[in-house]
This record gives sequence, C-alpha cells and structure tokens, in this order.
Amino acid sequence: MSDKELKRLSVLQEICDQRITQSQAAQLLHISERQIRRLLQKYKAQGPAALAHAARGQTSNAKLPEELRLKCLNLVAEQFHCFGPTLAHEKLTTIHGFDISVETLRSWMIAANLWIPRHKSLKRPYQPRYNRDCYGELVQIDGSHHDWFEGRAPKCCLLVFIDDATGKLQHLRFCESESAFDYMISTRLYVEQHGKPLAFYSDKHSVFRVNQSSKKDTKITQFGRVLSSLTIDIIFANSPQAKGRVERANRTLQDRLIKEMRLEGICSITEANAWLPWFIEQFNQKFAKCARNSKNLHRPLTESDAELEDIFTWQEPRKVTKNLTITYDKCIYMLEPTPLNHKLVGQYITFLEYPDGTVAIMHEGRKISYSIFNKLARLQQNEVVENKRLGAVLAHIQQQHEELEKQNKRSRSKKSMPSHKAQKVVIEQRNLNPVLDSCS
Repeated sequence: MSDKELKRLSVLQEICDQRITQSQAAQLLHISERQIRRLLQKYKAQGPAALAHAARGQTSNAKLPEELRLKCLNLVAEQFHCFGPTLAHEKLTTIHGFDISVETLRSWMIAANLWIPRHKSLKRPYQPRYNRDCYGELVQIDGSHHDWFEGRAPKCCLLVFIDDATGKLQHLRFCESESAFDYMISTRLYVEQHGKPLAFYSDKHSVFRVNQSSKKDTKITQFGRVLSSLTIDIIFANSPQAKGRVERANRTLQDRLIKEMRLEGICSITEANAWLPWFIEQFNQKFAKCARNSKNLHRPLTESDAELEDIFTWQEPRKVTKNLTITYDKCIYMLEPTPLNHKLVGQYITFLEYPDGTVAIMHEGRKISYSIFNKLARLQQNEVVENKRLGAVLAHIQQQHEELEKQNKRSRSKKSMPSHKAQKVVIEQRNLNPVLDSCS
C-alpha cells in the first residue's frame, strides 16, 4: 500500500475507535464527508484491502502490444546501437514508420539496458574556466600512452604541447616512455622553434613534481630545475578535467593521428617524428582558433647552444674526496690533479648527465677534466639501481656473462681428451711400472 492509503487506513481506524469524527477525518484527508462515509463503508465490509486501487495489478488499457516493444528494441540493438532515445525515435519514425512517443521508447531502452539515464551517469561537476588571452601565456603538456602504430611497432608515448589560448598544437614527439630526458628533449625543441612561454600547465607526474619525501629533501625535480633556468613557470593541475584542452586533444589524436599514420604506412617512431610537422600544420589549420589578444608572449632565447646543452641535463651535486674523486651511480671519477682542482677538496661540485648518455663535471661554470677509474662498480645482490642507469647496468651484466662464457669455453677446451701422442706416453709408463699401475 502507498503512503496515502496507509494514512487513510489509520484515519478510518480512528473513526471506528470513536477518537475523531467524520468531519475531522475529512479535514485531515482533504476530502468530503460524503467520501469519508463511502470509504468507511467499504472498510467495514472488506477490510484494509478495500482502500487499494481497484486497477492495481491490472494491465493498462493504453499499453502497447508486446510484439511492438520487442520489434523496436531489436531494431535499436541491431541497427541503432549507441543511439540516444531521441535519435533512435527519430529513425524508427522516419525509416520504419512506428508511432510511439520518445518517452515510451526511453523507458523501454532503460529497462532493456540499452540506455543509461542521465541521473545515473551524472558525474562530478567541474567548474569551467576561460582560456588564456594571449598566445604563449600558458602551454598545456601531457604524455599519452597508446598503441599508436596499431601493432606495427611497440606501444609508446606521445608528448603533446598545446597552447591554451588558441588550441594550437605546438609540438608533438613520440618516445618510448614519459621520462625526464624525453621531456627535456621535447622542451628544447619547443623553445628553439617558438621561444619560451610564460608557463607550462601539467599534471602531478613525478617528472614535474616531487610527490614523495626523500632523504635528499629536494623540492624540485630535474625538469623543474630546467624550467627554472629558462625562467618558465610550471603550474600543476588537480584533476584531468582542469587541463581539459590537452586531454581532449589526446582523444582526438588517438583517432585522427592513428588513421593518418596508417594511410602513410608509418611503422616506427623515427618515421613518425619526421612526419609529425606536416600533421601539426594540417591539424592547426582545421582546429586552431584566434586568441582574444593578438599579443605573442613567447620570449626569445638568450642562451647559447652550449648553455642549452648544459641546462637540459640531469644534474646531481657530489662532494670531492681527498683523493680528488667523486662517485656517481657506481662509477668513480678521478679529477685532474691540478692546483685549481686541489682547492675543491671537501666542496660540492655538479655532475651533469646529458640525454645522449655522455657526462661532464662542472663547478661554477667551469668544466673539469676527469678520468674514469671503474666504469661500473661491481653490483651487489639486491642492490637498488636507478631507472635512468638501468640500461648501462644491464649492458654491463650482459658483457660479464659473455666474458664468463668465453672463459668456460677455454677451460673446457683445456680439459678435453688428450692427444694420441700423450695417450701413447701414458701406456708406456704403465708398462714400465706395473706395480704403480696396480696400486693405482
């Protein structure tokens, strides 16, 4: 029974118990006294069941045939998959000539799990913000991991740089992973082509932001240090929706870019990176918009190529020992024993690692000559290896295994069967000394 019927039951019971009058009951239920007498008469004759509606449980006279419902749902499932109720109703009416309402079709589709109502699929609302006014004021950056080559090459990552004010694709680059060195390479290509923007807008990836406390107590990442050297700010987004422009661009690229590369027959990262400038030009012609302010806030590069080479590096401070050596990633580097370098004992100098794998040692803008004592220290069991040196470690292990196999082959060849001449000598010795032979 409904709440309305339950309320009527309680009021009629109070009338029977003579707690209230029929007039008071009519006021409580907002009906006439005549209706109260009718309900009371039915209640005394049939009990509480008399208060239920007589049509309850009966088939409605306006119900459409079951065959029509099944036919419509089959057409929606087969021909109009993923259509909304409004569009599906339009196609059923114009193509197949069905005479049903949109809301009837909507209820059928919801019951058959062919459509999810909006109130159930409603997600957390995110307040919109206006795009920036000037070109180069804010550049959104992100990495999109996807099967870009559709199995023709391994899965990789696409680094996307897009301007917030205009929606222009500023830079695209395929790489194997979303690492700090890959972002350094892409950022250098960006600033050399367009200049330095005011700020980058990124997520909270560990390349951009220190997310965990460490013993080093550093509050800035290697990529953040590079941007600081170039006087470029970086802003972190709290959610993917906050940097929606680059997220929507990733979704569009995962559709258009994949198909374009399929038509071009591109099957490798090298081919794709060489072809991407043409795609960027075509994409911007179709989707880019004019900024509200025509001013370009990109600043020209004032650093030389040599300075840029040193800026876009992985830098770590190291303390110089009394022996004029420093240790970096299980390698010992010996500084040149000059009078100037002797003054560096006990001081911290900077170790630079370039994206191509080469290294350098610098102090106050001066490059220091060095030699390597041990290219890679002997690895101990269960020792932690940093991700950026994992390739060198694996190469060293492979080299050790190859040398070990060569040594085993040499030892096996030395322990092989003796020659025919040597066997003959052994036999003669046994004939001359039969006693020794029997003792043995």
